[in-house]
Amino acid sequence: MLLIVFLLIVFFVLLFLLFFYSKRNNKSAQKTTISPTYVHVLKEQEFNPDISTDNWDLHKLRLDKFRRSQYKGLTFFVSSEDRIYYLSEEGDKVYC
Repeated sequence: MLLIVFLLIVFFVLLFLLFFYSKRNNKSAQKTTISPTYVHVLKEQEFNPDISTDNWDLHKLRLDKFRRSQYKGLTFFVSSEDRIYYLSEEGDKVYC
């Protein structure tokens, strides 16, 4: 009788470990995908400097490419001397 109980316990432990191991492998095997909609939004932001962004790298890329970019709601420009500025509420250039 003791042998049967011991074998049942070992069987259930092995079954539990097998179940746990298979669940763990399934989670790590799942690949993260970027939805096409998100990629479309990123491409649209990359090619349109008038869309505000919070992404600093994208902002710098757009400044290099278009010489203007909106960052956190404020439009920045690049001057002919390659200095970055924005316009204040009064219309004055504020250099960064």
